[in-house]
Amino acid sequence: MSHPEIEPYDHGMLDVGDGHHVYWEVCGNPNGKPAVVVHGGPGSGCRPRHRTYFDPEVYRVVLFDQRNCGRSAPHASEPVVDLSANTTDHLLRDMEQLREHLGIEKWLVFGGSWGAVLSVTYALRHPERVSEMVITAVATGRHSEIEWLIRGFGALAPEAYERFRAGVPDPGEDISAAYHRLLMDPDPAVHRKAAEDWCAWEDAIATVPPGRDVEHEPWEPRFQLAFARLVTHYFSNRCWVEDDELAREAHALKDIPGVIVHGQLDLSALAGNPWVLHNAWEGSELVIVERGAHGTGTTEAIVAAIDEFSP
Repeated sequence: MSHPEIEPYDHGMLDVGDGHHVYWEVCGNPNGKPAVVVHGGPGSGCRPRHRTYFDPEVYRVVLFDQRNCGRSAPHASEPVVDLSANTTDHLLRDMEQLREHLGIEKWLVFGGSWGAVLSVTYALRHPERVSEMVITAVATGRHSEIEWLIRGFGALAPEAYERFRAGVPDPGEDISAAYHRLLMDPDPAVHRKAAEDWCAWEDAIATVPPGRDVEHEPWEPRFQLAFARLVTHYFSNRCWVEDDELAREAHALKDIPGVIVHGQLDLSALAGNPWVLHNAWEGSELVIVERGAHGTGTTEAIVAAIDEFSP
């Protein structure tokens, strides 16, 4: 079970430079233990449900929208937007600016999916600022993981994959780069179709079994375009993380207590990912949730892991 729904007691827009302003909010106990939520995507934005992972009597919870998404500005859905100042290094610097702005010495870092990659990278760069870490829906930024999502997964959902490949002129090239060019095309008819095609594939790989039609609320067009632009921007640049970098360097996390929560049926981020990280990160705890999937079925384990670090 999750904790009660809460509203922020403070929020704002932080000028992080490069013409970017990052939305942030704080909720829970103003005098509580600091924690930060690092959302996924890239481009998903922070969500109200993220607040419910934390005991509001115990934690001072910071949430923020990464560059160009959510309530941050400029938004990636704008007709003309420059994403050149949106890289992994930029996001890590934003986290440090936000921590300093809020007067926080160190915080518990929670991240899922892409947020797991960013969280681990942040902890490797700034270990003195991380009290503990909880990550879920684990990705490690290996290039094979991105290839799995844009090519390898096709064998599990062949019909959806054929439609996905048909959305780009030359499916033999890097699919994420090809989609990104279409998504950045100034013609609304071109970039809207590319966003619909990309997000239809996102839907296909999120189901168990893969490719199964699932009824859900339609993608909001502004969110859909921004999300697709940001994901393909990062994927086509392999997230600006060296291949196997996090797995090679994770031994440096040995002094940071951490819990890795992963769904057994998470086909988007295969179970091998958390095992790789767990084996490299001495002292980490690995929790595999039976029947858990990517972002579903793991809430109870996430809450338990965060509660474990309550003061």
